[in-house]
Amino acid sequence: MSSTSEPVHLNNHHRNTLRQIFQHPVSHNIEWHSVVSLLEAVGSVVQNHDGTVAATVGSETEYFEIPARKDIDTETVVNLRRILSSAGYGTGAGDMAASGQED
Repeated sequence: MSSTSEPVHLNNHHRNTLRQIFQHPVSHNIEWHSVVSLLEAVGSVVQNHDGTVAATVGSETEYFEIPARKDIDTETVVNLRRILSSAGYGTGAGDMAASGQED
């Protein structure tokens, strides 16, 4: 039986964003709207009035500041890696998602 955290339900755009987040060295061309779309696909996203977004993936919630520019910064990438990894979307899931393969 498949785990609910496997990225098989993600579209190609989400898979590419996931791959970019786990890419080394850190990519500086990850667009905020792509991140929000990915987070909505794997969890829930709530925009707060204080300019932050609360993203819940699995059992973890992380608060992100909405960037002034279209791309996210390195600190946001690090926080995304942590929350996604804890929900089973780690580097192995990123590789699997990029290739569209399943266990």
